[in-house]
Amino acid sequence: MKTTAACSVSSFDAAELKLKGFKIHEMTGSSYPALVYGRRDCYKIVLATSDMHICYGDQAFDIHGTFLFFGNPRIPYSCEHRRAEQQGYACLFTEDFIAGRERTDNLLNSPIFRFDGRPVIPLSEEQAAFISGLYQRMLMVYNGDYDRKDEMLRSCIDLIIHEALRVQPQNGIKQKNAAARITYLFMELLENQFPIEQAADTLQLRSAQDFAGRLAVHVNYLNRSVKEVTGKPISQHIAERIAAEAKALLQHTNWSVADIAYGLGFEYPSYFNNYFRRVTGTTPSSFRKKEEKV
Repeated sequence: MKTTAACSVSSFDAAELKLKGFKIHEMTGSSYPALVYGRRDCYKIVLATSDMHICYGDQAFDIHGTFLFFGNPRIPYSCEHRRAEQQGYACLFTEDFIAGRERTDNLLNSPIFRFDGRPVIPLSEEQAAFISGLYQRMLMVYNGDYDRKDEMLRSCIDLIIHEALRVQPQNGIKQKNAAARITYLFMELLENQFPIEQAADTLQLRSAQDFAGRLAVHVNYLNRSVKEVTGKPISQHIAERIAAEAKALLQHTNWSVADIAYGLGFEYPSYFNNYFRRVTGTTPSSFRKKEEKV
């Protein structure tokens, strides 16, 4: 029996996760809900023995046996379970829980959490036993009364990440393919913001830095990859897409120019007027009048 899900660990207490920034749970048998991941505000590390198909960004993985899965809240993913039975452990944690600039940067830049990394790592019995021991230690600490449990849990997360990096397959991904993947994710993020259906639905991602932050990569790397694949820099893609949406709103709605400006994320209508004129060669009002005559 196949079960398709797009991501929520329903048995995890949302309030507790929000309060502490960390949650861990053991999964046993078919009584535990399907391994799904719906929260988009936290990272996930799952150790499981199961049979499933995982889609992660534009990558796909068929899993049979024991594996580690690393979920990044900035990258869309889902899974299809091919059988109900599974066993293992899952932990969720927020960036705030990891805390500390160096530790957070290490997490965001870790190959297993990056868009171009490998989020699924198959494990041998020996590797699975070692990581299982770390999860058991985390469970014991989490349920205990040790007054520095947060720091010990963070150390266990670090150990799991480093062990995964040590044992992951070394066949790697060619840079060209990595550039294509990050470009795909950038274009998907850009397009998912449209259409703007209400002026209150303000555009959230408007700069190369915004997109790089959402994808957890350096802005120079993102811009270089997008330009390599498409021949155009990020700024041009953004400008063209915003201009296209502005034209559609001017042509097909009765919104005021000010409402359109705010909906597209401009602080002042005058900024939008200057932007639109620079990109299209005409003002919003002139464009609307011209279209009304057609």
